[in-house]
Amino acid sequence: MNDPDRGEAGEPSSRADQGPDLGAALRGAVRGECPRCAAPTMFAGGFPGGWVRFASKCGSCGLNYDRFNVGDGPAAFLTLIIGTIITGLAIWFDLSVDPPFWVHVILWVPLTVAMVLGGLRIAKGLLLIVEYHRDAREAGGRDPEA
Repeated sequence: MNDPDRGEAGEPSSRADQGPDLGAALRGAVRGECPRCAAPTMFAGGFPGGWVRFASKCGSCGLNYDRFNVGDGPAAFLTLIIGTIITGLAIWFDLSVDPPFWVHVILWVPLTVAMVLGGLRIAKGLLLIVEYHRDAREAGGRDPEA
């Protein structure tokens, strides 16, 4: 009887080879922590430009972030998800309160920008952490550090 969560002697196997647990990965993504050493060095700098752009490498352990390919997936999903949420809220708010147009502009534009930047930072960080723990590479690619 082979249990995939148990080692040869029946003890629980290490989960490090299966990737991080979701809670730890999410905390690391929110804080911008390096997946190797947990130093808060994943992103290039402050708000707005460097807040969602990866640094080239970890300033603490030297992990090369350029080898990870997060791509545009997070941006595409966030556009759809946040656009749906904001549109639904704006329609509900308009039907409920009937505010003037300028109230919509003052309310929804900053909220959309904040949700996109915050969500993009978390989604990109989460994908980088998962790629690191899963040792993901491009198809046929080699590790440039090897």
